[in-house]
Amino acid sequence: MKASNPMPLLEKRGLIEKITHTELGSLFDHSIKVYIGFDPTADSLHLGHLVAITVLKWFQHFGHLPYLLVGGATGKIGDPSGKNQERPLLEVSQLEKNIEKIQKQLASLLDRNEKHPPSKSVNNERWWESLSAVDFLRNVGKHFRVNAMLTKESVKSRLCSEEGISFTEFSYQILQAYDFYHLFLNEGVVLQGGGSDQWGNITAGIELIRKKLGKVAYGFTYPLLTRANGEKFGKTEEGSIWLSAERCSPYDFYQYLYRVEDADVIKFMKMLTLMELEEIDLLARKMKDPDYPPNSNQKRLAQEVTRIVHGEGGMTSALQATLIVAPGGDAKCDPESFRDALANLPHLRWKKKDALHIKMIDLLVRSALLSSKGEASRLIAQGGAYLNNRKIENSQQFLEESDLIGGEFFLLGVGKKKKLVIQLH
Repeated sequence: MKASNPMPLLEKRGLIEKITHTELGSLFDHSIKVYIGFDPTADSLHLGHLVAITVLKWFQHFGHLPYLLVGGATGKIGDPSGKNQERPLLEVSQLEKNIEKIQKQLASLLDRNEKHPPSKSVNNERWWESLSAVDFLRNVGKHFRVNAMLTKESVKSRLCSEEGISFTEFSYQILQAYDFYHLFLNEGVVLQGGGSDQWGNITAGIELIRKKLGKVAYGFTYPLLTRANGEKFGKTEEGSIWLSAERCSPYDFYQYLYRVEDADVIKFMKMLTLMELEEIDLLARKMKDPDYPPNSNQKRLAQEVTRIVHGEGGMTSALQATLIVAPGGDAKCDPESFRDALANLPHLRWKKKDALHIKMIDLLVRSALLSSKGEASRLIAQGGAYLNNRKIENSQQFLEESDLIGGEFFLLGVGKKKKLVIQLH
């Protein structure tokens, strides 16, 4: 496959924020190696990481080789970028488990299509474990000036905070710079990417390569994933939207994307999917039509991104679960559908005696969908509580055997978002 320059397309899709060299010349005339680092602070990546993954997928499409650096060494330190306080240090055993899971997750996301060059995963623990503190200070540290390090945004913001910054986190930019130097020297990696908060770390690596080797390396940043109002996209009150199905079911993942505001949906199509720009522009124009079906672009976004993260099977199961729990929907509520959907929907198992012939108002509270009988009574009166997708008309009605689907299941709903399948035994 002939290599070519992905940068113009990435810029059109809003995936380039800064670049270290405005003229890249013939850099992309042949296949190059590009890397982005991922810190193993959890056992799964989250939705914010999908921007980096999408960028690397585009490099693959244009014939280039992505290097995925999972920071076994730097993960022991913690990157201060974008943080207003120091990260808690993880146990080494937990870091190792996180690294293994993230490496598998990255390989799955990037290498499903065998037509493109496969990615290569590296762990910086491999080269840091043989470097002593004295060798590090003598051969690496001497190339850095503290006054320049103090100007980095990740350091400046923390110096002004009440907590300040530890020497441990202050040194992080040197470690990341050395990673780029090592990969440049030993693997031929010439380009590093990162989120907008990584600019200082990336340029530090480029400077180290110039000082030690007298050669040119390149870097760029992509925007962090934010909503139109500036808030981070991919965060909820409960925490991050994880890419692992164990942490966030395909159904919940799909639903989160389906609820994107109109102001954001086109931007996210460009940043998180591989859809053609012509099609995205057409969908943007259709949103202005008077007869545009509400949320149809959100549905397309949710399908595309869920397919990327969870595969065709995960996307199909998320759609099926969505149809099952739609209030007033006409999807058939049968036992087989509910069993298939259990992996995607919140669910509980109760004994039959704890549910049958119990008032709806009590079931809503017992299920923890609502916190009090007063709240449940008000919601039922307002028409916002559901049993098997049908409005509960009376707070005093009982759950009867005839309400059970297949003699085994029933579905409680509070508003449009909170659903719960209860399986009786």
